[in-house]
Amino acid sequence: MAAEGAGEVIYDLIVIGGGPAGLSAAMYARRYNLKTLVIAKDYGLAADAPNIENYPGFISISGGDLVRKFMEHAEYYGAEIEMDEVIDIWIKDKIFEVIASDTYKAKSIILAMGTKRKTLDIPGEAEFRGRGVSYCATCDAPLFRNRVVAVIGGSDAACVSSLHLSEFASKVYQVYRRDKLRGEPINVKRVLENEKIEVIYNAVPVEILGDVRVKGVKIRFQNGEEKILHVDGVFIEIGSIPNSQLAKKLGVEVDEEGYIKVDAGMRTNIPGVFAAGDITTGSEKFEQIVTAVAEGALAARSVYSYVRRNV
Repeated sequence: MAAEGAGEVIYDLIVIGGGPAGLSAAMYARRYNLKTLVIAKDYGLAADAPNIENYPGFISISGGDLVRKFMEHAEYYGAEIEMDEVIDIWIKDKIFEVIASDTYKAKSIILAMGTKRKTLDIPGEAEFRGRGVSYCATCDAPLFRNRVVAVIGGSDAACVSSLHLSEFASKVYQVYRRDKLRGEPINVKRVLENEKIEVIYNAVPVEILGDVRVKGVKIRFQNGEEKILHVDGVFIEIGSIPNSQLAKKLGVEVDEEGYIKVDAGMRTNIPGVFAAGDITTGSEKFEQIVTAVAEGALAARSVYSYVRRNV
């Protein structure tokens, strides 16, 4: 839903980010009767999850379906949603000017831009991105039906990706630099019991090989031995980093990893600026949808108190 006459309107709140934290914040803000706009270039990494089994009320649901329900809920209460990319934020006379394709104004903002995936930064990764190198198993798994693929990483996200890929690929190698997977126990068990998945421990990728498309990945073991895995695709799941560039430019305090520092009410060091979700230091960086949603709700409550005091 586009914001009509956006340049003339001053919103109570602009939420930047369309993932679970941002949409939860928008829903709660509207319940506080705050005029609210969400600006998001996408729906965050949660929307890429092939199967979510740990969000209360849903035994199993795809990330895309869950985030769509969040969006519908926020819109039901009257939140406006603009699919656009914010490129800058200014503060002028206590009013925030959010610059995207248009300029939007608000009395407060919630930063909920989440995180982006880390890259390996090895030869072949950039060259074959989109030609066998992927960062989204949900998006690209069907393209590798009856093919051999490798998943890089040992986190829960990597385990979930391996399991999803095993539904399409003929063989999945999961390459991890340590000697034990660190996903949720239930998903680690599923990986280890899956006949299509072979876990390779104590190894790291050093080069992605191919011609027009990916043909293999060279891995190096801790003892220095190298081996080439002949694969058609490489899925990279080695964690994420916060999308906090805008926050830093605005003067928001971040920790040494770039996560936005917040208090218990999701307030930052700048009056009128709040943050929620995976981009923050909140919830001990647990990075779960359920905690992101909770932080969004807390941020909206703090915004309500702030706007009410400063009207």
